[in-house]
Amino acid sequence: MQTSTHGLTIGEREVRKEFVADHDDRAEREWACLTLLAEHAPGLAPRPIRREDGETPVIVMERVPGSHLEPRPLTPGQTQALGVALRRMYDVPVEAVRAAGIGERRYGADTFVRELVDWLAEDVDLGECRDPALVGEALDAARAYVADPRLPEPRETALGIADLNPANVMWDGRVVRLVDFEDGGLSEPAYELADHVEHLGSRLPGVYDADALAHAVGLDAGDRERMAAYRPLYGAFWLAMLLPGNTAWRRNPPGTTEAHAEHFMALVGAH
Repeated sequence: MQTSTHGLTIGEREVRKEFVADHDDRAEREWACLTLLAEHAPGLAPRPIRREDGETPVIVMERVPGSHLEPRPLTPGQTQALGVALRRMYDVPVEAVRAAGIGERRYGADTFVRELVDWLAEDVDLGECRDPALVGEALDAARAYVADPRLPEPRETALGIADLNPANVMWDGRVVRLVDFEDGGLSEPAYELADHVEHLGSRLPGVYDADALAHAVGLDAGDRERMAAYRPLYGAFWLAMLLPGNTAWRRNPPGTTEAHAEHFMALVGAH
């Protein structure tokens, strides 16, 4: 479902990002996003420097200051700085995003449900799970959810980064900058934040506080409702990823799948 799409070479002033073969579309997407942000929100993301021809796509960009977020809850100051950074990105005019040739983000609201229906329909041997019955119950709930998710009507009102894994958030003690736009594209803040707070890399260590981040970004009451409505969608995604044989299953300690199964069922009101 998810695979590594690039290798990084980090120099003193430049970062060279080499994509795997057949991922020209992701390289194109990232180059377009970085170019757009350099014009409309300078300093928010790495400035694109050059592209290199070869067997695989390569983008060279400036190295931005700071270090990626640690796997621990953000301080109030960090949350506020992240909210400012995200709002700068969301305020890039949609007309400029479209003019740059940037379409819907990867796994956008308009297409993601269909992907999940297929993924969750696959037969899975739950025998390796610590609690197969619990995971099976959550899997049944996820299949029922994606069959009729009753989600808000999709909107394309902003540029989104898509992947706000804490490793993609650079903090210099004062300012937040964002990296890794290979999945970025048109989206809406509520959908983006639902993705960000449910990302396993941020949720397990409690990096983002959902309410505090929504407030820092400036979501109104209606957008907060939309964000809440989208969270189970990403809860179902991570349940699929945590099933035996999948990427997150291999990367996380035993018991993670069961803990997430409980989390997902709480999101959909099954527990």
